[in-house]
Amino acid sequence: MAEALKHLLNEQTVRAAGTNLRRAWRGFDAAAFERDALRGLERLELKARAMHIADALEATLPRDFARAAAVIEASLAPPLADASGVASDSDDDGIAGWMLWPMGEFVVRRGMGEPVRALAVLHALTQRFTAEWAIRPFIVAHPALSFATLGRWVDDPSAHVRRLVSEGSRPRLPWGMQLKSLIADPTPTLPLLAALQDDVSDYVRRSVANHLNDIAKDHPQLVASWLERHLPGASAQRQALLRHASRTLIKRGDARVMAAWGYAGGFEGAASLKVRPSRIALGEALTLTLVLKAARGGARQDLVIDYVVHHVNARGGNSAKVYKGWTRSIAAGSTLELIKRLALRVITTRTYYPGLHRVEIIANGRPIASGAFKLLDGG
Repeated sequence: MAEALKHLLNEQTVRAAGTNLRRAWRGFDAAAFERDALRGLERLELKARAMHIADALEATLPRDFARAAAVIEASLAPPLADASGVASDSDDDGIAGWMLWPMGEFVVRRGMGEPVRALAVLHALTQRFTAEWAIRPFIVAHPALSFATLGRWVDDPSAHVRRLVSEGSRPRLPWGMQLKSLIADPTPTLPLLAALQDDVSDYVRRSVANHLNDIAKDHPQLVASWLERHLPGASAQRQALLRHASRTLIKRGDARVMAAWGYAGGFEGAASLKVRPSRIALGEALTLTLVLKAARGGARQDLVIDYVVHHVNARGGNSAKVYKGWTRSIAAGSTLELIKRLALRVITTRTYYPGLHRVEIIANGRPIASGAFKLLDGG
């Protein structure tokens, strides 16, 4: 985790939390909490800091979870007014921001036996930061209760709560535990996504798009069917959501998804690719020049064009990586030249090895041209 991120949980946020918890409950031992939370904190990265501070909360909050939950809720800052998802740090108005990650972890550790009360605390936390990581163990341990609760929250007045419905139940949430049951069968979340895909908040709709994209990685046909059902007649906002949700399957060239977006069939015409220079050393730039000559007499062609670099790997074989190229239309009989420069970071990463790297151009999911370059040893 990046060095700067760990400082989101620091001495200042710990001391502010202690002050606010003491204000909420006069019996809270703020000095002990701060001592335990700050001991060794500087050596830890962000997630480890959150777990370490949660240890200090366990040692100082009331043993009775209902009492601890009331203290936490009373210590919080006012809910975020907007749906940007950007939380300020804790201050004199109460606890907010990244300090609520360890508080969510405390709820997971101590509230699993009282899930109704615990979910109510997460409802409060997510309006000041997020509870997307904390809710996932409850989905695993108490699926019926959790999904019934999420089903009510789709109508919550807070966009942060509505986003939690989608984000917290994503099968493959970054930084969060995988929900293996939903990776295997995502159907329990589909009614939730259907209820939220036209949400008034772009913050919520982005989460729905990412959730659908998660599902696409394991169940492409389910998402293709979703597009076929929900794309016709969709508003501009829903189209944008579904486009973002389709990104993995568009890269894969999924035939049903390409057809749903009007990109059925491959390119009709001639295509040529130049890769320059043909021999390159680490740190140098690479330029791809693609020329398309559309067939005469046909209709305009709408194309999604990506390029695949088949990189040499450590074992001497190849591993393919798809890069976003262009979305273009070309009239019958016309010529289109497209140029892409591979950024230095693309060819200087240490995961690439010397040898012949092949470049393949994919239009609407079908290969249309190829080329190659040699990455020199020790360049």
